[in-house]
Amino acid sequence: MTANIDNAGVQTPAEATESHAPVSGATDSRTPPWRDPTLDPGTRADALIAAMTLQEKISQLFGVWVGASDDGAEVAPYQHDMEEAVALDELLPYGLGQLTRPFGTAPVDPALGALSLARTQERIVGANRFGIPALAHEECLAGFATWGATAYPVPLSWGATFHPALVREMAAAIGRDMRSVGVHQGLAPVLDVVRDARWGRVEETIGEDPYLVGTVATAYVQGLESTGVVATLKHFAGYSASRAGRNLAPVGMGARERADIILAPFEMAVRESGVRSVMHAYTDTDGIPSAADGLLLTGLLRDTWGFDGTVVADYFGIAFLKTLHGVAGTFGEAAGAALGAGVDVELPTVKAFGRPLNEAIAEGLVPESLVDRAVRRVLVQKAQLGLLDPDWSPVPPALAGAAPDTGTDGPGSAALRGTVRLDTGANRALARRVAEQAVVLLRNDGTLPLAADPAAGAPARIALIGPNADTPTAVLGCYAFPVHVGGQHPESPLGIELPTLRAALAAEFPHSEIVTARGADIDGLATDGFAEAAELARGADLVIVALGDRAGLFGRGTSGEGCDAENLALPGVQQQLLDTLLDAGTPLVVTLLAGRPYALGGAVDRAAAVVQSFFPGEEGTTAIASVLSGRVAPSGRLPVGVPRHPGSQPSTYLAARLGHSSDVSSIDPTPAFGFGHGLTYTEFEWSDLVVEHGRASTEGEFALSWTVRNTGAREGTEVVQVYLNDPVASVVQPVQRLIGYVRLDLRPGQAASVRARVPADLASFTGRDGHRIVEPGDLELRLSASSTDPRLTARVTLTGPVRTVDHTRRLHMDLGAEILADAQ
Repeated sequence: MTANIDNAGVQTPAEATESHAPVSGATDSRTPPWRDPTLDPGTRADALIAAMTLQEKISQLFGVWVGASDDGAEVAPYQHDMEEAVALDELLPYGLGQLTRPFGTAPVDPALGALSLARTQERIVGANRFGIPALAHEECLAGFATWGATAYPVPLSWGATFHPALVREMAAAIGRDMRSVGVHQGLAPVLDVVRDARWGRVEETIGEDPYLVGTVATAYVQGLESTGVVATLKHFAGYSASRAGRNLAPVGMGARERADIILAPFEMAVRESGVRSVMHAYTDTDGIPSAADGLLLTGLLRDTWGFDGTVVADYFGIAFLKTLHGVAGTFGEAAGAALGAGVDVELPTVKAFGRPLNEAIAEGLVPESLVDRAVRRVLVQKAQLGLLDPDWSPVPPALAGAAPDTGTDGPGSAALRGTVRLDTGANRALARRVAEQAVVLLRNDGTLPLAADPAAGAPARIALIGPNADTPTAVLGCYAFPVHVGGQHPESPLGIELPTLRAALAAEFPHSEIVTARGADIDGLATDGFAEAAELARGADLVIVALGDRAGLFGRGTSGEGCDAENLALPGVQQQLLDTLLDAGTPLVVTLLAGRPYALGGAVDRAAAVVQSFFPGEEGTTAIASVLSGRVAPSGRLPVGVPRHPGSQPSTYLAARLGHSSDVSSIDPTPAFGFGHGLTYTEFEWSDLVVEHGRASTEGEFALSWTVRNTGAREGTEVVQVYLNDPVASVVQPVQRLIGYVRLDLRPGQAASVRARVPADLASFTGRDGHRIVEPGDLELRLSASSTDPRLTARVTLTGPVRTVDHTRRLHMDLGAEILADAQ
């Protein structure tokens, strides 16, 4: 057979081969083994690989960025400014690995998007000899990122809930919606641990503690995977530790920080969640880009942890090995480095895995065995998803009951429009529950909760002031569709209801007059609105100031990808506005709709109350209003500390002794509100600590119990947090680190007996020789309401020899509670 090289880098056969399976996906009595669902996926993949040409194998290793058609026609390649156009007609005879974001590229009615995707899958199956569909992936960081789908709170709010089970429920709802319209893979969750809150993508993270990140992310993966959608861990690994919080900046951390902080959540998720995909990080660590790090992507992830799914590239990440990192001189070298390290799929579209990879293999620079290794993983996953089964259909569940003229063989657009709803009442209720449990009450002098009834003292006049007071999208992070994509299509409606804070307060406090003023823009420098704002404040019974961020991408916002901050002062002149309103003398409640924590200046001590929310999604303003009124009891806890000073970054509660306030530095990184902090409208008493087993071998476990009682007059939630302090170790340790937590919902007078069994494995850390060890010695188990609020301390001792542990060690304590008494 002779071959030509077309301008997309694909080998075009001069004539079709006739020795393999037919184009159609149908089977007969000679069903090939890759079509036999009774065989295990590996056997099916091996049989298919043996029948494929090199180009057919390579074509399974990349995606093409497409956009679904709003009239139900086939998808069209998306022209991105970083890549040349892709000609589908020239690619499809060899098959296609993935379709990139058919729903998440432009506004499209969900039903018509599903029809468009189904018709495209029909075309893909019909064009390649083996009838293999593409795997369709989408973003789902804060909900399915498509027009008209529910916008849930961002991951930083997931962390604020300290409620993995609720996050698992949310993820399952997201997965069902994605699966219903034909999507197979979701690019979430983010497991990056916050190391510097100036980084623009803090909103996408779950927090600054690896245990919190790991438990919440694992729950999200379990929820998504339970629906059949492939979850994707990202960004593996170290992205959040970039120098000075700058996006894609080099990472200079040591191996111990990487192992004990950055890698820990990924290890937990790989071991416990059933995740089937991992995305490499953009960054390089100590000069080694993640996309070319074989010790990371193969040695650790696969050989040690046993991961057997696919590793996908972060968008354009393989090409970046040449263009940004300079570790490859050509795109062919970049392709070889990525394949060799363990990257299986190039996303979002074909570049290095097109012509450059073909040429590198032809020249003997890249062994074909690397292609075989990667394509086997891809085909195994497609077999697991049912994409190789003889009864596979391109029609997704959402269209399964459509009339015949709306199938893939007819236009049917008018009949389908508006028939698929991705923002149902159940979804909105779930989004509201997550948002409510993510609201964090930082400060309260007793002003909150506010009465809604005039007879009970409701404020007659509320001045709502600030740039986020009347902005619908103030609740959305940068990966929510109306921000991420919708902003580029101003002619298109938002697709979902986004009540403003003003509207939510008006509904919550119907007897109060609400007057508003913007006061200032999010990041503007003009102060000419201050006078009006101050006048409104002085004439009101209460001031609610709405401050924070505007989400965006690459400098178009104050938070989001590529929107890094020089310091943690509120953007623009918001701090000056806040100070002006504090000076007005009217009781002031600060509400924050933000993607990262900010220093709040004098408001930390002078405001009547401070309420923090991290882009809480479409029901976020309703959640905030309900917390202000007390209809919902505040139960969120900080997943990241709130700084007292804007220039004290990077800082984290996980710092060692010299990372905290000391006499040897004039900079005090002590936060205004520490990790895990959050107030309620009631009080809790912790008592009766009993250390049942306070001495244990380095292979054993401690046992203890204590009582938590709601001593206030309202129902409330206490989040019990257990921290470990290792005062003397062979390497420098954080002063404390979270090793367990549990939420307790208690009525007034109700008490719970909390019991914990703490394995010695939780005291392990990476020792001097690079191995994880458990050392004998004295420890403290701090039973705390936050990292800055220990309530009880158990002093315990590990005995025996130093013990080496590995990835099979225990990752959790047994922590549970039993209700002791009903409300008095």
